[in-house]
Amino acid sequence: MKTIKNVTVIGAGVMGRQIALNAAVHGFIVHLADTFPEACEKAAKWAEEYLAKSVAKGKSTQEDADNALNRMHYSENPSEAVANCDLLIESIIEDEAIKHELFKSISAALPEDTIVTTNSSFIPSSSFAKDIGSPSRLCNLHYFNPAMLMKLVEIVKGEHTAAETVQALVAFVKAIEKESIVVNKEVDGFVVNRLIKALQNEAFFLFENGIASIEDIDIGAEKGLNFPLGPFRLLDLAGIDICYLNRQRIYEQTGRPEDKPPAFIEEKYKKGEFGRKTGKGWYDYSIK
Repeated sequence: MKTIKNVTVIGAGVMGRQIALNAAVHGFIVHLADTFPEACEKAAKWAEEYLAKSVAKGKSTQEDADNALNRMHYSENPSEAVANCDLLIESIIEDEAIKHELFKSISAALPEDTIVTTNSSFIPSSSFAKDIGSPSRLCNLHYFNPAMLMKLVEIVKGEHTAAETVQALVAFVKAIEKESIVVNKEVDGFVVNRLIKALQNEAFFLFENGIASIEDIDIGAEKGLNFPLGPFRLLDLAGIDICYLNRQRIYEQTGRPEDKPPAFIEEKYKKGEFGRKTGKGWYDYSIK
């Protein structure tokens, strides 16, 4: 079974930087790569502030924080960042065409035994099997937002994925003090997002038909089902854009009217109101 010591994360956005820091905190050498220099700068600043708060709250020592920061490295060149990695975690925009371009561009630089993963919450790794030399080392490694805090990681095994790859990822997830579930077959949405989608569909039905307001639907789920977040608050956290793009992708594949994103989701997407990351979604986060 492959031993993982060096981890490369591509994509320094909110998810990528958290995935990277989580690995660094748990002793892994991490390279965080993004072609946008400002993304790396923001990630580095965020990591310092996050660990400083952790020290101030007594959750970690200054020595541990300094060691984690020393294990973090930043790069604007993904191909250089993957040159010596044992595990690659792709965490860029949820756009299949852009992910294809990335995997194709770095495939030549990847060591032959590097485990290659995508953090995509919906797009299966089989979509990228032709982009790398050995698809047996390819898998979905799906973290949940916020990745520093959420304890679950989905390991999604495709027909192309070797059992040894899954075993190595199970060991890695344990090493970063999270819990993994293995999804034995690729299915749209994997396990957790299929459950969430079922809840979303009911929430969308209730709202579209004027049965209840967004606020009351969320309160119903939170107070009646004891969910930490109602379906619309959860969408604001995960990103309305991700919901729209994935539903649109499925609709383009099937052509079925029932798979088309609801009009009010499309409206939010076109307005650029994606949720917390843009300051406004179903709720206004600019109000303090």
